Amino acid sequence: MISSLPLLSITIFLPLLGAMLLVALRSRSRLVTNSIAVGTALLTLIGTLLIGVQGVGSGFSQIEELTWIPSLGATYLLGVDGISYVIVLLTAVVFLSSIVFSTKSKEKSAIYLALFLLLETACMGVFMSLDLLLFYIFFEISLVGMYFIIAGWGHKQSKKAAFTFFIYTLVGSLLLLLAFLGLYLNAAPHTFDMRELIAQPATGNIGIWIFWGLFLAFAIKTPLFPFHSWLPLAHTEAPAAGSSILAGVLLKLGTYGLIRFALQMTPEAFEKYAWVVIVIAVISVIYGALVAMAQTDLKRMVAYTSINHMGYLVFGIAIAAIDPGPGGVRALDGAVLQIVSHGIVTGLLFLLIGSIQDRTTTREIPALRGLLKSFPILSALFVLGAFASLGLPGLAHFPAEFQIFLGGYETYPYAVGIMLLGLVITSALYLRAI
Repeated sequence: MISSLPLLSITIFLPLLGAMLLVALRSRSRLVTNSIAVGTALLTLIGTLLIGVQGVGSGFSQIEELTWIPSLGATYLLGVDGISYVIVLLTAVVFLSSIVFSTKSKEKSAIYLALFLLLETACMGVFMSLDLLLFYIFFEISLVGMYFIIAGWGHKQSKKAAFTFFIYTLVGSLLLLLAFLGLYLNAAPHTFDMRELIAQPATGNIGIWIFWGLFLAFAIKTPLFPFHSWLPLAHTEAPAAGSSILAGVLLKLGTYGLIRFALQMTPEAFEKYAWVVIVIAVISVIYGALVAMAQTDLKRMVAYTSINHMGYLVFGIAIAAIDPGPGGVRALDGAVLQIVSHGIVTGLLFLLIGSIQDRTTTREIPALRGLLKSFPILSALFVLGAFASLGLPGLAHFPAEFQIFLGGYETYPYAVGIMLLGLVITSALYLRAI
């Protein structure tokens, strides 16, 4: 019976087993190496689908719990809810696509693919952890995995990009650790159990300090203006599959953290300072779109649009903190949908840009004329991805952004009006590229 299996643990650690097998074998046969990597990622996706078949309730469900560090009140605690499950499913899809794309790599392919599988275990663990300490461990492993992917298989400035990524996210991790310690010490009795911390949220001055620690940590990871400067360099220098995972999954660690921790564990402070978050989100929307418009490198252009899209997403989360009614619920639904849509669309765009670069040896937009004649399928897919990213009705971003704008209009209509300019600029930059 499916219900008798620890599906969450199997799904989390299956990629790690695949990574260990790749490292142990170090097979010279690319067929063997690629088969293990793709097969492991495919089985992980199947495990994720089985979690959905087993059923995801309105609260946390499919709980798996083992005693871990009883003296600290830390447990090996896993579970999923409606928010985390869709992101877990997104993670499995993006990693499978990126690993299939990476099978053409000839340089130390076993280690390269093993790092992707290790990173998949870390990301799965982040989204399914219900213990702060366990969450933090998986969060840090994801940082290490992406660092080596960028540094080892990136482009000309890969070392600089990897180091910048590491320093920024390390600072965010330290802030996150302090915030987690605050949540732990504020709880009575002390606990790392997220369910208990959501049930007894931090309030007063301690809640404010914890909120800002959480917000800054996740704003760096998301990233939002002005904490974004690591992102374009990391995207530009990372291999195409690394950029796909960075945009499709790793940025979602920040937005998921804002929902799970800042919104649910410090709601009072988030409501009080939501206007600051909204200002930062609006600036990120306009800034990201304008700077993307100025780029001639196709990959940097898409990288800056991620800052733009993350601004919409964080605006929706902030509206949910202010408005507990239908408007806030609608905005939060739009934000979660934006997490999924951005992961799929932007992940696709980076893989397509990688394919274009492989065929043309350039990413400069002025040099990429006439691609539709030479590579019709590749070019058509890029046009489709561009239309989805600019928010064309009928494609992924439109329903997400529409719900965010609709949910926020009653509370912050002027902010919505300003952000609509971001859609215009984004449409212009993608149409120029097309």
